[in-house]
Amino acid sequence: MTQQPPRADSRPVVGSYTTYEDAQRAVDLLSDRKFPVEETAIIGSDLRMVETVLGRLTRGRATLAGLAAGAWFGLLIGLLLSIFAADADDVAVIMFSALLYGAAFGAVFGFAGHVFSGSGRDFTSRSQIVAARYDVVAGEPWAEEARNLLAGQPPEEP
Repeated sequence: MTQQPPRADSRPVVGSYTTYEDAQRAVDLLSDRKFPVEETAIIGSDLRMVETVLGRLTRGRATLAGLAAGAWFGLLIGLLLSIFAADADDVAVIMFSALLYGAAFGAVFGFAGHVFSGSGRDFTSRSQIVAARYDVVAGEPWAEEARNLLAGQPPEEP
């Protein structure tokens, strides 16, 4: 029977940070100093979802977004179909045709999707989950050593 690791929230906090990047740097510092980082975790507290509005979603933007997505998809399909091409000229024709068809269908679907959705959501956005605080925790036997390393003190000799 394998032993389950302890729950992360029951481990002692060895450092608290206001950004996730700072917490990552703390764990990286521990790793650089040969600390057993598999005994650590980063825990975000007081989570909230932040949605940043990037701009209005017009029919033109929806069409362009569909065109771009369709072109990439067409390029992928063209690449897969080019495996069966007899010579290099056929590969170019297949790739170009797939790119054009993908872009055209993507543009049509992007435009139609926006028109038929009504005006329920006329903006584009990016969502992310952020925390007010990020705690670095470590297992009980290693917590004091981790605190000392993060405080800049040299590790104790055994």
